Amino acid sequence: MSEPPIDFNGLNTTVHGPVRLGVLTALQMDGPLDFTTIRKRLGVTDGVLGMHLEKLEGVGYISAATALLGRRPRTTYTITRTGRKALADYLTAMRRLLDAIGEDIH
Repeated sequence: MSEPPIDFNGLNTTVHGPVRLGVLTALQMDGPLDFTTIRKRLGVTDGVLGMHLEKLEGVGYISAATALLGRRPRTTYTITRTGRKALADYLTAMRRLLDAIGEDIH
């Protein structure tokens, strides 16, 4: 695993980016998904998605399994228990932040 995530105002910066948040959310909601499905859902290029998947896998938030489908490799990603906790903690921190901002606006 790579370095632990950085906390910025209570928000885990590893989860915070739109692509990584999108990956974790999709895997949490829909279960295991293959690379192509995630790429199409998020509307990003192979290179961009690959970089973010590598980061999430490196910190243990997702796991990857590759199998041959005919002659082509197919990689499927699954959110781990650590990833579920990181996503839940991130969403809790975001709710607190939104509540604090909402109170300041009114």
